[in-house]
Amino acid sequence: MFLVLSIFADSLLAQSETTQVENIWKTLGKITFKKEYDEMMGFKVDVPVFSADVKALEGTEVTVKGYIIPVEDYGGQTEFVFSAFPYNMCFFCGGAGPETVMKVTAAEAIPYTAEAITIRGVLSLNDTDRNELMYALTQVIKVNQ
Repeated sequence: MFLVLSIFADSLLAQSETTQVENIWKTLGKITFKKEYDEMMGFKVDVPVFSADVKALEGTEVTVKGYIIPVEDYGGQTEFVFSAFPYNMCFFCGGAGPETVMKVTAAEAIPYTAEAITIRGVLSLNDTDRNELMYALTQVIKVNQ
């Protein structure tokens, strides 16, 4: 009986983690924008307003599945942009919003691949520095699945 319950609990935990990985981009999409005047730029810019669900993730370890958007060569990198969508559909190609990308700082170089990968790290939010993405993931490791 204990073995059956243990297997069932492990199955539920795995399903819960899979749901979390699949839903993290959906949660990160729960933002709105407000217009604020930027003195350096000389015009109003969109500033993210994070929902309570997004704010609750700040400083926590999250697991997310997505695509590497390299910022240098296609070798292994410790810093890159991570996207909910493949390169040809990502924010930088005009196919998605800024809530679908995050800056990644990995503990060790992660080799480039055009396939989706899963990573884990600590999430931080940015609504003040216009030169940075609004999401950053640090202390990142690649999760083998």
